[in-house]
Amino acid sequence: MPYRRLPNTDTARIKAMKIALEKGKELPPHRLAYSSKTFILLQKYLPQFEHNMQLYRISLASQNKENAYYNEIVRKARVYLTHFIRVMNMAIFRGDLPTETRAYYGLAPEEATVPSLNTENELTSWGRRIIEGEEFRIRKGGSPITNPTIAVVKVRFENFIEAWNHHNNLARKTSVYIDKNNNLRKEADDIILQIWNEVEKTHSTLPEEMRKVQSENYGLVYFYRKNEMDKANAAEAQSQIYLQ
Repeated sequence: MPYRRLPNTDTARIKAMKIALEKGKELPPHRLAYSSKTFILLQKYLPQFEHNMQLYRISLASQNKENAYYNEIVRKARVYLTHFIRVMNMAIFRGDLPTETRAYYGLAPEEATVPSLNTENELTSWGRRIIEGEEFRIRKGGSPITNPTIAVVKVRFENFIEAWNHHNNLARKTSVYIDKNNNLRKEADDIILQIWNEVEKTHSTLPEEMRKVQSENYGLVYFYRKNEMDKANAAEAQSQIYLQ
């Protein structure tokens, strides 16, 4: 007898449950190969499973769609902050600004490198320092740095913060669906296993090939082992010779 293989994808799970559910709808309870109790459980559970899987796919698609836009917003914020710091350093190098100017932005006075802005957290932290530092310096009477001005940098930075919050909200929403669907998959697997066990038990007195066919009508999936496949192929070849 070939061995059965339980579904291992959401599509396969839904297919297996739908086949079993259709059997439950078309046959009266006394002819159904699994119990009425299991049928009621399946009838209630399958729409919930499909609905949550659909919500997850929609959420994931929305997140993926936003990724290109989000990455561009992040890139622009990083570029404008980097350019602002470089322009400030060039002004210090020319002697237009004192080295102590860097302290307004939380930078070491003698350090002329651009701090790391590779992550969103770094971009957020340094963005706030640079903007607040420049605004404070101007209020103290300092000449504004231009090309880019801090106003332009601030617009790019605020665009990034807004996009980052939206991006994180989408990620959290998708994560919630992932956690919920993991639990639902476990329940789906339990229901499918229960149905398949009941179906096989109902058909246990039938001849092997008939038992396999009848069970497959309820969505069970069987695979032959290698030695069984070799025997099946040999039997088929023998029957072909006999027919000739």
